[in-house]
Amino acid sequence: MNKQIIKYSFRLLNVDYAKLNHRWNFENVISPYYRIYYIDEGSGFITGLNHSLKLLPGYLYLIPSFTICNLYCSSYLRQYFVQFFEDTADGTSLFATSRKCMQVQATAADIATFKRLIEINPGRGINRSTDPSVYEKDIYYKEYTDLNDHQTLARNYENQGIIFQLISRFLEHASFEKEKLMHAPSPVMDSVSYININLGSKIKVSQLAGMVNLNPDYFARLFHRHTGLSPVNYILQKRIERAQYLLITTQKKQDEIATLTGFLSTQYFAKVFKKMTCHTPGGYKALNRTVNSGD
Repeated sequence: MNKQIIKYSFRLLNVDYAKLNHRWNFENVISPYYRIYYIDEGSGFITGLNHSLKLLPGYLYLIPSFTICNLYCSSYLRQYFVQFFEDTADGTSLFATSRKCMQVQATAADIATFKRLIEINPGRGINRSTDPSVYEKDIYYKEYTDLNDHQTLARNYENQGIIFQLISRFLEHASFEKEKLMHAPSPVMDSVSYININLGSKIKVSQLAGMVNLNPDYFARLFHRHTGLSPVNYILQKRIERAQYLLITTQKKQDEIATLTGFLSTQYFAKVFKKMTCHTPGGYKALNRTVNSGD
């Protein structure tokens, strides 16, 4: 058994069966949680920076967290959907290297598990609007995830099991780049854990190398070999991912977010953010329109 799987857990947000139409047309959607769809009838599209998928009956679709996409339906669409947060001990996402939408053909078991998830979680649909700008607010996230705390242990385990089962359908997909950290040596894993826990602090490559008793140059090469990024770029990537989450789900100001994510100045934070996301922090927040106050 691959013991790495136990470092991931998931918190159910919403699950339901939805009937959608041409009003399900939203651009630049990016959310801090995962979406999985099973299309029952009709058609639509998910498009991203470098990909486009047609939504067709009989298929499952996955949108990993922090994956920017456009949602489009010209006529009608019937879908089962589930939305959930990912939690990991070291902050490393299962799909850290695969932030893209994926499609796999559904099986009878997939459909049955989707229906079971809805059956055991009544009232967990999105009852306000199909518009992410309306329902993607921290107050609503808390409202729904708090329901998990009132479920029995058995029900929570069943929810986790179903989500794992649905996610497993995408782990052998051609678009899934197997996590390079899965078989990384302990110096790299230890450094990744330290980075994710200490994003708000000053982190030097020499400091990381010293913690694992390696020469800085050798450590940097080893880190790049197993993550695909230099230590400096990995740190910046994780800081920007954390900043994206804070911009979407909180009312914190840019200077506060810059400090919380380890940037020494708001100007440098804004420069790196735009380089990595193609948007300014303010523009990114405006695109998502997720101000955390009730409408």
